[in-house]
Amino acid sequence: MGMLIAIVGRPNVGKSTFFNRLVERRDAIVDPTSGVTRDRHYGKSEWSGHKFSVIDTGGYIIGSEDVFELEIRKQVETAMEEADKILFVVDATTGITDPDLGVANMLRRIDKPVFVVANKIDSGDASSIVPEFYSFGLGEVYPISAVNGAGTGELLDAVVEGETINEKEEESDKPRIAIVGRPNVGKSSLINALLGEERNIVTPVAGTTRDPLHSEYNAFGFDLTLLDTAGIRKRSKVHENVEFYSVMRAVRAIENSDVCLLMIDAQDGIEKQDLNIFYMIEGNSKGVVVLVNKWDLIEKETATMKAFEDKIRERLAPFNDVPIVFTSVHNLQRVHKALETAMEVYQNRTQKISTSKLNELMLGEIAKNPPPALKGKYVKVKYVTQLPTHAPSFAFFCNLPQYVKDSYKRFIENKLREHFNFTGVPIKIFFRKK
Repeated sequence: MGMLIAIVGRPNVGKSTFFNRLVERRDAIVDPTSGVTRDRHYGKSEWSGHKFSVIDTGGYIIGSEDVFELEIRKQVETAMEEADKILFVVDATTGITDPDLGVANMLRRIDKPVFVVANKIDSGDASSIVPEFYSFGLGEVYPISAVNGAGTGELLDAVVEGETINEKEEESDKPRIAIVGRPNVGKSSLINALLGEERNIVTPVAGTTRDPLHSEYNAFGFDLTLLDTAGIRKRSKVHENVEFYSVMRAVRAIENSDVCLLMIDAQDGIEKQDLNIFYMIEGNSKGVVVLVNKWDLIEKETATMKAFEDKIRERLAPFNDVPIVFTSVHNLQRVHKALETAMEVYQNRTQKISTSKLNELMLGEIAKNPPPALKGKYVKVKYVTQLPTHAPSFAFFCNLPQYVKDSYKRFIENKLREHFNFTGVPIKIFFRKK
């Protein structure tokens, strides 16, 4: 169960620069295949062996100046509820401002670790201002420069201190299925449809605030754990920043799941926010099934479903080898099918392919279509193996891994998908020196 860290603070104190410093470097090293980090406000980081997730609340603030106060309040509140630790960023060049005090007053009320981060120490004169931030009463102040990285080491040492390093993901013997999506797409209705009548054979595990609600689900031959992100606390609907809450809510469930049921509203099609959640599932290498809900409300002509499905796949590209199920939870249509499909994806994600079979098929494909030569040098792939990771990843051992382009990796991924069933499952491909 990874640690979730939220970065809070008023606008223009350098939260995004700081966030980028925490997550970018690692993205660059760890996942060369995905290329761009698509959600600019959520990422994974690692410090001296500790892995954690980071959310930059500032990235989600919208609206004019007067809305800021309220928006910031709500984001800090959500961060306080959902995150394990809070990094409160202030600007050392300006000293304490009223909005800073507002945030500090809120943070003093919680019993979670809060770290005051005085940013922009790069300008020399700022060090004299740092002591005044102690007046927040939030303990130690960490002077840093998000721009050049000064001071971030000391800060991160403090953040991970006392945390145990949990190398293994929790091995749960039951598949963990998370139900995620924007508000009002029908997540709660789906949970109720699944658990409603069967309450007697369901054992809810008490959901703490930091966990999505877990329910052990054992019916119709399914034995699995459902993670429910349907807002456990209903919130006022006033110009809320829906994007931020759905992300905060979804992060934990996604990170703890094996397969995610991503619900979208048939009336809206796939929206930017649905894509953000989809990329988060993909970035965490979790299985995914797209549920198009409220299908009963759509005027049907022939082939509507096919056209709709094509449009969705277009938006999801390049990773669009995913199952799409059209449901009407309200009419209990294809609710069972949704779970069945999730279980198939779970099987796809946990399969292990024998090295002999991999080599036989994939070396054959490579022989037919070798990587393009670069500067007269030819890449020769010697052998292929599946890595012992939770999600499917494959290593191709060759003489010149640095010459293999992303486009060729995508070609290889498509061939893997042709030969083996990885529908609904992100795959990672690495070319390595033998």
